[in-house]
Amino acid sequence: MDLSSAALLVAAGLAAGTVNAVAGGGSLITFPALIAVGLPPIPANVSNSVSVFPGYVASVAGSRADLPRGRSLWLLLPTTVAGTIVGCLLLLATPARAFELTVPFLVLGATAVLAFQDPLRRLVGHPADLAPRRRTVTVQAMVAVGAVYGGYFGAALGVMLVAGLALVLDATLARVSAVKNLLSATVGLTTLVVFALFGPINWAAVAVVAPATLVGGYAGARLVRRLPPVVLKTLIVVFGTGIGLYLLWRALR
Repeated sequence: MDLSSAALLVAAGLAAGTVNAVAGGGSLITFPALIAVGLPPIPANVSNSVSVFPGYVASVAGSRADLPRGRSLWLLLPTTVAGTIVGCLLLLATPARAFELTVPFLVLGATAVLAFQDPLRRLVGHPADLAPRRRTVTVQAMVAVGAVYGGYFGAALGVMLVAGLALVLDATLARVSAVKNLLSATVGLTTLVVFALFGPINWAAVAVVAPATLVGGYAGARLVRRLPPVVLKTLIVVFGTGIGLYLLWRALR
């Protein structure tokens, strides 16, 4: 790897760590960068999943004050691990074309859910009005779907998690973002273990990108705490829409 390739990967890692903490979707910065330095698509995707994990951990550290207290949060972690393993196995065992065509619509749909959160809440009911059992099952189902997606591809995982959780959790967007960071870190750790055992990882690329995502992730998480909710929501919706349209263009070209 020459100096210019390393510099590109460092810059991509810093940007991706920040974006993941604020809105999610940072993998759409590092994944093309890994392709640009010469990695084939599958090794690039696998290496990217491993590389962004430190950034997720830094995001959790930066947003830990906003994490809700109590047992309910930790009950989401086994579902996250199980869903991620399923997604990783799908990536390693099945053709990617069908899912590649589906991903843009998942991302755009998740972004629309967040954008129209208030009307949807009036339609399905405010989280505070849902029966505890129904709310628990809904949250678990959304986390499971997001984890499968995160294990398979992962880009815009944060957008999808924020959109789903904001609809069913009675919490501020900053608190929802903190939960998203913890779940994303769990997805990242699980993909790291699975792909380290079975995936074609380029460890040289990981060694360059991962430390950069660590710095960017912490900085981004601190930024989230300072943003007004309306600004944070607008950033996520705009970025999520851009990601979805980019993925659709890439799938159809």
